[in-house]
Amino acid sequence: MIVQLKRFVLPFCKVGKVGKVCAQFVRHDSSQASSKVLEHLNSRSLLRIRGRDASNFLQGLITNDMKHIEEGAANLYALFLNIKGRVMYDVIIYKSHEDDVFYIECDSKAVDPLQKHLKMYRVRRKIDIDNIENNINVWALFDTSQYLNKNDADNNIMMYEDPRLADLGIRILAESNIERSDIKKHLNFNALMSNNPLSYKAFRYTLGISEGVDDLPPGKPLPLEVNCDYLHGVSFHKGCYIGQELTARTYHTGVVRKRIMPLLFEELSTKSFSYDEKIIDESGNVVGKFRGNEKEHGLGLMRITEALNAKSLTMLDMKLKISKPIWWPQEIQKESASANKKS
Repeated sequence: MIVQLKRFVLPFCKVGKVGKVCAQFVRHDSSQASSKVLEHLNSRSLLRIRGRDASNFLQGLITNDMKHIEEGAANLYALFLNIKGRVMYDVIIYKSHEDDVFYIECDSKAVDPLQKHLKMYRVRRKIDIDNIENNINVWALFDTSQYLNKNDADNNIMMYEDPRLADLGIRILAESNIERSDIKKHLNFNALMSNNPLSYKAFRYTLGISEGVDDLPPGKPLPLEVNCDYLHGVSFHKGCYIGQELTARTYHTGVVRKRIMPLLFEELSTKSFSYDEKIIDESGNVVGKFRGNEKEHGLGLMRITEALNAKSLTMLDMKLKISKPIWWPQEIQKESASANKKS
């Protein structure tokens, strides 16, 4: 069955700790890039949850607060955690134009396990949880400044700003029979890059964004170490949810010393790197662990201060550099600048 959609764009607001715009977050200057890339994300799939209890059901399972959608947000970023507070699945939840209907975008490898996870906690709630990965495709449009042609509309396409970070562009949910050329008609420009300088995966790696089961193996990462708090993906003011205790305790007890950061390899390698491969400094000290790469761009879970103070970094004799994401909060920027001065 083809799900009938309407173009649906709610007023977008970045959600902070108390549901307001986060003034302390700095947007990366996207004016430096002029390429406009539209990419079908084959690695992302959708579940649909519908029913009068759908919102309350999700509220007890995710790190973020469904009240943001009730208050007008079009979508939100969130994590599903296990009882030990470790990340199981990273998702984007979208409000449909239909009442009590939500779409959950997740890694395609996780769509079946996530569906089983949700059904396990459904109990007697009157909700339906359907896998619609064959009905609707997920697209990403990035490196743009003006995304939507507001004078046009389509019954089969929905466009949403990415709730994590402005520079990630927009997410497009389109029926599986919709072609690239059909989507292009609804964009506010004529030209798209024919040969993408960066894939979407490499692009988000340059920003330091982890996504999916390859970057976030279920049951291993901790939410704050993958920057869930900086990406508007966790509420510290909502009621209980699975895995909340460790996340809240970590947040309230002080600094998170390790976080996901962008890596840049000085040259391309034919080597395949293992998850958790050690990244060492000039003294042979381990200052981080490898998380993934796309050509020369990668991600690492880094000890922030030690990594920024290092004079050189290597992994399996490959030289690399790290950078602090400019979208991190101002106070983190100051701490990083202080660390650089000491070095």
